Amino acid sequence: MAQTVRFRLADDAAAELTGLRARLVVAGVPVPVGRPAVTVAAATTIPSPARAALATAVRVLTLPTLWLTNLTAVAGRDDQLVLAAVVDTELLAVHDAVHDVLAGKVRGPVATYLPGSWVPHCVLATRDPATAFTTLHPLRPVRAAVTALEVADTRTGEAAPL
Repeated sequence: MAQTVRFRLADDAAAELTGLRARLVVAGVPVPVGRPAVTVAAATTIPSPARAALATAVRVLTLPTLWLTNLTAVAGRDDQLVLAAVVDTELLAVHDAVHDVLAGKVRGPVATYLPGSWVPHCVLATRDPATAFTTLHPLRPVRAAVTALEVADTRTGEAAPL
């Protein structure tokens, strides 16, 4: 995976998630670097025409508020602990709209982010999920307003708002 479309979360939610990650670091659990986000789509390449079309589409979308409530693992990533979102129609509508715009415009789409496969989540720990779970449980749900969509490069860590 090289490029992703992510939900940029409000500063208060990002700070709360960063605080959860900090608790994990104290417990010796590795965490992702960078600002917490929720990935909506991923591909080998998201070319500039696709980004421009997505930026146009985003202007008419009502961005959702997420309820991140479930400490869990995601299929195929057993080494991670994630905080998954409650899925509702508003969230799925935005997700579908993003994929409608990107369809046929990106190279190498990643199947786990496509409609019907996607589990919206924020990664908290990158290894040792059992220790991470024990460290964070019980967990108060995080209410996270989505303030924007951004395209991030997973190789460089750079993100650009749409």
